[in-house]
Amino acid sequence: MKRALLPILLLIFSSFLQLSSSFQARSIRDPQFAAGSGKQSKPNTMNARAGIGPSFKGPLGLQLYSLRAEFAKDVPGTLAKIREMGFREVEMGGTYNLSPQQFRAELDKAGLRAVSLGASFDSLRDNIDTVIGNAKTFGVQYVMCAWITHQRPFSEEAARQAIQVFNRAGEKLTAAGITFAYHIHGYEFQPHGNGTLFDLLASELKPEFVSFELDVFWAFHGGQDPVALMRKYPKRFTLMHVKDMRKGEKGNLTGGAPDDWSVALGSGQIDFPAVLREAKKIGVKWYFVEEESPTPLDNIPAGLRYLEKMRF
Repeated sequence: MKRALLPILLLIFSSFLQLSSSFQARSIRDPQFAAGSGKQSKPNTMNARAGIGPSFKGPLGLQLYSLRAEFAKDVPGTLAKIREMGFREVEMGGTYNLSPQQFRAELDKAGLRAVSLGASFDSLRDNIDTVIGNAKTFGVQYVMCAWITHQRPFSEEAARQAIQVFNRAGEKLTAAGITFAYHIHGYEFQPHGNGTLFDLLASELKPEFVSFELDVFWAFHGGQDPVALMRKYPKRFTLMHVKDMRKGEKGNLTGGAPDDWSVALGSGQIDFPAVLREAKKIGVKWYFVEEESPTPLDNIPAGLRYLEKMRF
């Protein structure tokens, strides 16, 4: 009788060892499985990349100026919110009373990486070594300038001054391993000759030293079709700000607009499927969501869901 039970006992013991081994391996892969009641842990949606869908593949980051009001109150908390939205990369705005080193440390703590750094026209003209030093601190690939110091209206004289400053700064940044981009702000489309002052900038800024960041909102605000602009200069745009303009509004050549003209992506006037299709075609390297609205914490997630569902 005892001998008859022996094979059965050995089979039970062998099965127990297999179950134990399987549980141990599962626990290593998923600590929450071991800590809980044996149920599989929920997927970590925090690791999902926001804004990526069947057609738009990015890479996508956030321009930190979008949350300027939130940063003024709480830098670590705002960076945590950005991570929760699904972003992993950002384009720098200000540092909100922190040194570049301190802000870099906060980015690292939040699990965020700066790809691009904003620099003022005056700093590019007068303190290029400081700009390069800050770029190295943040470890960015790009430095961009979003505004040319000028008296309104933007003039040929201001454009030619910018050409000198940008070509010189771009050469030094290129030597440091950093790509320089000028961010279009709409006022550059003042008529000039047979074209605009932007055409003057594009013709005299050296492509080996200066590229462009196409802010879709501001190009549209300045009376331009962003798709036509990319087709005219297919090798010049390396970066893009994806930002929509409220329906019914008409822009001008000032480079300025009320903040609430900035609305969630897909709810405004701009044909983003056409824009992003062309951007992909010409090889835009990085896209950044930027919100100038007073409700960015509502608009940014809504825009991300739009990008995720978009097909083109």
